[in-house]
Amino acid sequence: MTFSSPLLLGHRGAPRQARENTLESFRLALEAGLDGLELDLHRTRDGVLAVYHDFELDGQPIAEADWSALQQQAPWMPRLEQVLELAEQFPQARLNLELKSLPGPSDGREVALAQALQAWPERERAWISSFDPLALIRLHRLKVGVPLALLYAEPEMEELVPCLPVLGVHPHFGLLNEARVAALKARGLFVATWTVNQAAAVRELLAWGVDGVIGDLPTELLAGGR
Repeated sequence: MTFSSPLLLGHRGAPRQARENTLESFRLALEAGLDGLELDLHRTRDGVLAVYHDFELDGQPIAEADWSALQQQAPWMPRLEQVLELAEQFPQARLNLELKSLPGPSDGREVALAQALQAWPERERAWISSFDPLALIRLHRLKVGVPLALLYAEPEMEELVPCLPVLGVHPHFGLLNEARVAALKARGLFVATWTVNQAAAVRELLAWGVDGVIGDLPTELLAGGR
């Protein structure tokens, strides 16, 4: 990946200051001086990429809802295009787009994301991560045009990395130590980790050579990383 590092990224924006995964939360994180954002994407039934973390909203699967219905229920929920427009106001902003997906047949979310990014002139500022290895393979086959990274919280997931078209990994910070980071970096991988909310931990991770740290608290990220 060609991003200058280290990167300090707001986890769903600045979720301790505003509702997570909203334009307000994203703006606050960027105005605080962070390098970018981590955000979550789902595809609605009618093909919109909705920015939301959970697979369901009040018991209704996002994938089975139309965008108009979601807007009535959750008017604060943005779509990806709105976040891209916001990012254009902050030239430094990098976007880690987490595609929420479960292994199995695709509902077209990879195609929707590939099309959205191919239409965005600033796509060199973005990369995609996912816990779903099948989604990453599909995105690669679609020639999405941005780097891909494997997200994981279980150490066994690392065994999949050689089989996947990824340039980066996003392990939970609890899986890392100095030797583990060095081993991942020796394989040429971009290493970003989550969710880190203490300046001392940010400082230690960066000293180990981590390329990106994702956290909820801009003040702690900046205190540890600047």
